[in-house]
Amino acid sequence: MAAGRRRSSGLLIILLAILIIVGLGAAYFMFRNQLTPQQPAATDPAALDMQQAMVNIVITTQYIPRGTQLTAEVLTTVPYPQKDLVEGTFFTDITAVIGKQAKYDLDARLPLTSSLIADTQVGSYAAFQIPKGMVAISIPISHLSAISYAPQEGDHVNIIVSLSLVDVDPAFQTRLPNYTASVIAPGPGDEDSPATRSATIVSGGEGSAQGRVELDGTLNEALYVVPSEDQRPRTVSQTLVQNAIVLHLGNYLDDKQEDNNNLAVAEPTPVPETTGDEGEAAPEDPQEITLVVSPQDAVTLNYLMQVGGKLSLVLRSAGDNEQIKTEAVTLQFLMDQYAIPSPAKLPYALENNDLPSEDAIMQNTQP
Repeated sequence: MAAGRRRSSGLLIILLAILIIVGLGAAYFMFRNQLTPQQPAATDPAALDMQQAMVNIVITTQYIPRGTQLTAEVLTTVPYPQKDLVEGTFFTDITAVIGKQAKYDLDARLPLTSSLIADTQVGSYAAFQIPKGMVAISIPISHLSAISYAPQEGDHVNIIVSLSLVDVDPAFQTRLPNYTASVIAPGPGDEDSPATRSATIVSGGEGSAQGRVELDGTLNEALYVVPSEDQRPRTVSQTLVQNAIVLHLGNYLDDKQEDNNNLAVAEPTPVPETTGDEGEAAPEDPQEITLVVSPQDAVTLNYLMQVGGKLSLVLRSAGDNEQIKTEAVTLQFLMDQYAIPSPAKLPYALENNDLPSEDAIMQNTQP
């Protein structure tokens, strides 16, 4: 009896499992559309057209300098997926671009947008490179003051100023020492001329420089000592500006004239011809550099250029923006900081044998 009951229970469980499976299958068949959204068939023509539709966009075919007028020879169109195109992003009509000017230097194969071109020249390209709150100023340079012309656009430099200070008369604002002069007081004239009404001032010029009285220890007499030469300036050097940005090396006008002469209207790049270097003029050294600094630093640099301060540049390491405090260098600082002693006055000296110069030695060794 017990075995029969177990067999009946097992058959009942199997029948219930079969009924559940059949019910789930029927439910899936009835609601399959809601559970799995239909995908467009691969052979649906409308879906294929939506996925494969292309539109032409305008691109450049070669490098185009800023300010250049665009022509059909430097432009072309390429297909672009329509589903990825945001309306108004790229130009799709090449005629809408021809005749406009490039705002910036444009690389080859660059899709054109309205922000890259303009109907007419709008401001200068340099103004777009100056960060907000900063200004650009040009200073004179030489190959020594500009690190042998190593700085290029985008480099960061420090500016060192050297000043030569002299003593001046506070009232005259002239360099000391003053010149002395004798004054001849007015006196009566002779019978045929009227009396003198003004004093006569007589000066010896440089020979009458104002000196000082010193007591000579040997003669025990007072001597009037005058300077033997003009006053020697006292020089001081210090870092003036840190982390200035190089905007341009040289004259902007030279670059603009070259662009106007060679690229007034963009033309296809010709195949370069092989020529020798004979007869080519050496490029002229730049005489100025344009830097991006704060407005206050610009005023300071302008003042120093007006009064004759000497400006020198030092090139910073790429990516180094740290502000470093430096000490002003004077003759006293140099002697103390580097332990340079003042030479004693000895009763003997080195003989100058007039050794030949390095240039003379090189000339004598050449065959």
